[in-house]
Amino acid sequence: MSALSTTTASRFEAAAPKEGTAESRQWLTLVGRKKVLAVIHTVTYGKRLLDVLSLLEADFRVQVFFTAPPHDFGDGVAAFLARLGSVVLPWEQATHMTFDLALAAGPRGVEHIDAPLITLPHGANYLKRITEGPHAGVAGLRRQDLLPGGRLPAAVGVPHHADLSELARNCPEAHPLAHVIGDPVHDRITASLPLRAAYRRALGLGHGRKLVVAVSTWGAHSAFGRFDALLPRLIGELPPDRYRTALLVHPNVWAGHGAYQVRSWLAHCDHRGIGIVPPEADWRSILIAADWIIGDHGSVTLYGTLTGAPMLLATSPEQEINPSSPAAALAAHAPALSPTHPLADQLAYAAEEYRPEDYAPIRSRITSEPGRFNRNMRRLMYDLLGMGQPAHEPVTLPLPEPPPPGAWDPARGEASA
Repeated sequence: MSALSTTTASRFEAAAPKEGTAESRQWLTLVGRKKVLAVIHTVTYGKRLLDVLSLLEADFRVQVFFTAPPHDFGDGVAAFLARLGSVVLPWEQATHMTFDLALAAGPRGVEHIDAPLITLPHGANYLKRITEGPHAGVAGLRRQDLLPGGRLPAAVGVPHHADLSELARNCPEAHPLAHVIGDPVHDRITASLPLRAAYRRALGLGHGRKLVVAVSTWGAHSAFGRFDALLPRLIGELPPDRYRTALLVHPNVWAGHGAYQVRSWLAHCDHRGIGIVPPEADWRSILIAADWIIGDHGSVTLYGTLTGAPMLLATSPEQEINPSSPAAALAAHAPALSPTHPLADQLAYAAEEYRPEDYAPIRSRITSEPGRFNRNMRRLMYDLLGMGQPAHEPVTLPLPEPPPPGAWDPARGEASA
């Protein structure tokens, strides 16, 4: 646990060493609140849970706490939580407390939390599969994902009705606990599409300049594994007066290799007009602003089908894709990046051949509850809390404008604005 988390938690310990005691009531201003714990394993998981936690805003009956279990890709979580100004409990302390509700987008260690637990996918649908080793199966639908430590959660949130049959096959014990709630990223992106022109202005995309967004998930078969071949083409084949390029690299790449190493590998990009989007930045408005997307089999590429931008697939490894997922359908349909033809010509071809209606079946597989995630998720949380919902519609807000590329600081790997 980082020094930051320990310090923040110590402040809470001083304020409430034992809930309900005279000492805790002396220091806390609001007592007797329902306690909700957000379990933040990685930056990716944290971003997903922020969309959920926003549904508890302005409810004085609820106090939200955060904790960060040990995780291989946990680098950056302490800084992420510090920016929120949140009360961060050390993992050891959180596992010895009782909460009224817990939320997690990953399974590691959550069986030690004393609370009704809602588990959620941390990305779009269930796209990846593991084909080797003792934990083979569809990631997110395996027994160890749904029953960590052999313990059933209170609820399993899934994005699509079609996921229920896979859930029943992979982990029948969890099937009765499943709730089809939808996808928060889908809803935020679709609610924000009318602001595309504003996002493009914020990114300085005037005078006919086009934006190419290169996207990579993590892992040995991701697009990042081929960036050493792709980057020279983005730099050398796309005139900077006509094109702007942004790189969206999965936070697990940054956490796994270290921010220093990722910046070192991408050191010359910023000087050549390629923007490196930091891992904690909100990438969704940048994706909406894109004229083309060059992606792989990860969630961000799939979400890109919502934007109407033509895309090229730099890689789509069959062995890593869940064959019943929308990523498999996308891999079978989207044009593949060629190593030999000029990149600008391939972008032009993708634009000429792009038909939005061809991608409609892929988009529709992301969620069967479009626009209803907030409604469904809030109802589920308040049901488990044993409380009535606030008497207003949970509105899906458009995304804020992205900071201009000049506010991205590649020397620190974070947005300075």
